[in-house]
Amino acid sequence: MGTPSDQLVDRLFRHESGRAVASLIRVLGDFDAAEDAVQEAFVVALERWPRDGMPDTPGAWITRVARNKAIDRLRREKTLQVKKEVLEGLEALAPSSEELDAEEEPAMPDDRLRLIFTCCHPALRPQARVALTLRTLGGLTTAEIASAFLVSESTMAQRLVRAKGKIRDAGIPYEVPSADQLPERLTSVLATLYLIFNEGYFASGSEGLIRTELADEAIRLTRVLVETLPDDPEARALLALMLLQHSRREARLDNQGEIVLLADQDRSLWDRDQIEEGLGLVDSLGGVVGPYAIQARIAAEHARADRAEQTDWQRIARLYGRLQRIQPTPVIELNGAIAVAMDRGPEAGLELIDAIDGLDRYAPYHVSRADLLGRLGRDQEAIEAYRRGLELSTNPVQRGFLERQIEELEKNVE
Repeated sequence: MGTPSDQLVDRLFRHESGRAVASLIRVLGDFDAAEDAVQEAFVVALERWPRDGMPDTPGAWITRVARNKAIDRLRREKTLQVKKEVLEGLEALAPSSEELDAEEEPAMPDDRLRLIFTCCHPALRPQARVALTLRTLGGLTTAEIASAFLVSESTMAQRLVRAKGKIRDAGIPYEVPSADQLPERLTSVLATLYLIFNEGYFASGSEGLIRTELADEAIRLTRVLVETLPDDPEARALLALMLLQHSRREARLDNQGEIVLLADQDRSLWDRDQIEEGLGLVDSLGGVVGPYAIQARIAAEHARADRAEQTDWQRIARLYGRLQRIQPTPVIELNGAIAVAMDRGPEAGLELIDAIDGLDRYAPYHVSRADLLGRLGRDQEAIEAYRRGLELSTNPVQRGFLERQIEELEKNVE
């Protein structure tokens, strides 16, 4: 046994609270009661572990103490009609002390999987799914989630209360959907996890461009999903996509905190371990043609190029064409046009971009158009497009980048 630091306990809370909350919710059917019991267990841990040393299986220890806290609370609440089966379920929830010594960690993937599907139920609004997933499975506090999504703590607290109330009042079952419902429900789960990752990869309004803790959390939760659904190729593809994109985080900003475009990044800063894992997952997909599988293959093409000029843009453009056929959205159409521009030249790409409808309020549309106009020497039009992109951008790092692009082009037209 070792003496835990506060930092280690905090990390354990991130990793273990979701397991314990998931298993208690299964028995109690009550989000708040489960969260309270697990938080009480960590309070006990902070008191005992520095004195007695950390147990060999801290996750199982937390679950057992949380179970005991839940039992105590049920027995204290005299107005509650305590059901025998609930208490029996709690009694059977955690292993004995002898079992704790024998196990490395509790194996409860089914409980976490049920909780992921409950938090990401289509009846909840997408923002509520994200918040509830981060709260119950990620162990983030209400204040941390509110900060991540730039809303007040009270607003986020109300959002969480409404989401839990919706689950209770609508009778949303705490279960993995049946086989016939699984594809539709899994789509919602994957979309929620990717939404969390994207907010970490490109923060919409925070001071920095990257929120590493959110991206890391999305990757961790997706790993849980892959562990529990190892045969699902789209779950593996989403994990690969996240790993390959996140591998570039150290190269995306320079020492002054300014954006470095993909073509100019120092690729020696890319995380090779994440790339190798991501490429391995991509290789495991075989001929799967789902939307995440195709996006993962596109990310893999970038990862395989040692230098920017070695990127196989022709193959990437073809992959975007396949993606557009199964997921026809203006954003994918835009990304495909950029790939065509890189493969066949800016004029070909600009022609495709100008034909896209529905992206007038989407900053990347105007920024991409400005870049191609600038490469064609149409500087004044490029300035106007960059200004439109600037109007729509909320991230200060992104805004600084666009202002510098405008300043450079203005030198040419003066």
